[in-house]
Amino acid sequence: MRILHLVTAFPRDERDIIAPWLVELIKRQRAAGHDAQVFTASYHGSGDHRFAGIPVHRFRYFFARWEALTHDESAADRMRRSLLYRLMPAPFVIAGMVAVWRLCRRERYDVIHVHWPVPLALWGWAARRARRIPVVLTFYGIELRWVTRSLPFLKGFVRWACRWADRVVAISSATAREIRELVEVPVDVIPYTTPFPGRGDAPPRALASGDGRPVTILFVGRLVELKGLAYLIEAAARLRDRVPARIVAIGIGPERERLEALARERNIAVDFRNKVPDAELHLAFLTSDVLVLPSIIDARGDTEGLGVALLDAMSYCIPVIASRVGGIPDIIEDGVSGLLVPPADPQALADAIERVAGDPAFARRLAEAGRDRLRTRFSWDVITTKWDAVYRVASAALPSASSSRS
Repeated sequence: MRILHLVTAFPRDERDIIAPWLVELIKRQRAAGHDAQVFTASYHGSGDHRFAGIPVHRFRYFFARWEALTHDESAADRMRRSLLYRLMPAPFVIAGMVAVWRLCRRERYDVIHVHWPVPLALWGWAARRARRIPVVLTFYGIELRWVTRSLPFLKGFVRWACRWADRVVAISSATAREIRELVEVPVDVIPYTTPFPGRGDAPPRALASGDGRPVTILFVGRLVELKGLAYLIEAAARLRDRVPARIVAIGIGPERERLEALARERNIAVDFRNKVPDAELHLAFLTSDVLVLPSIIDARGDTEGLGVALLDAMSYCIPVIASRVGGIPDIIEDGVSGLLVPPADPQALADAIERVAGDPAFARRLAEAGRDRLRTRFSWDVITTKWDAVYRVASAALPSASSSRS
């Protein structure tokens, strides 16, 4: 089967860390015999190339000097800072529509897979106009929250896109509910998962509790409001006389200075690290006692789409604690494969950490159940099988679609 993934951005080289779960999905589709390719935007005039063996088709949409709406940071962040970039979405979308129409007239694909359908559903529509091809839309959640809270005039666009698409997919149950609040269509739920290999069948790490060293709490994520690291620092301050703890925070973002100041003010040991090589991230998982993802609903109404850091930790058989927001409850069964706490509640977070740190047997049960849940619900075999089924159902809905099949 020939599959064309339509995305706003895709890695330019091995140094790029862009949607690693999507890169892994496409690699696995190609390994299974599918001819999976990518259509995305140029960056400073860059052209077609191959990344990790994946054919990448890039289109031009602006003068090369300023052709940077995507990739190094989000389009929304660039648009907030610059009038030029606020004017760029129109040529970006229109040029993408023309380019994908031309590509689909030249090449035959069996499925068009649109990621982030606001506004990329227009690219899928253009591909459909070029050739009768089934189109699948994947919603990640953030685009729906933009629409409902900031861009309500686009609600009609989402309804239109979901009604003409052959299949609509959400990465979590929460995102599926958000789609159904806008339009009544069938929605499949297919999460992404960790591309990180984990530790296979290694046993859980023995907790620090009782051996004199502080409990190491790992946080992995961008240093932005919605990730809630400030609440983890506040929780550690409340634990000071109950559970000696240190935090290892891996990630970059605009909140770094504020969070460092908060840690100094609360006298909490936080080892702030930037993006790190895979080997260093691997070591961080191996030497941590618990992973905490204290996500919240931020001032813009955004929250956690899924929580891939939790899946990373589960692959290492580390107990996890997280907030009950967004797609996180799809991953964690509270009290079974991890602990869920209310968002923005440092006391509840402190109590959960103390519960895990004070009961190594309970922590071990959580860790083992988490790893089992990863294998049964979030393994790549499960996910790729689900995608194959969605593609085939979408293709069956258009019997006159392109005839090339593998």
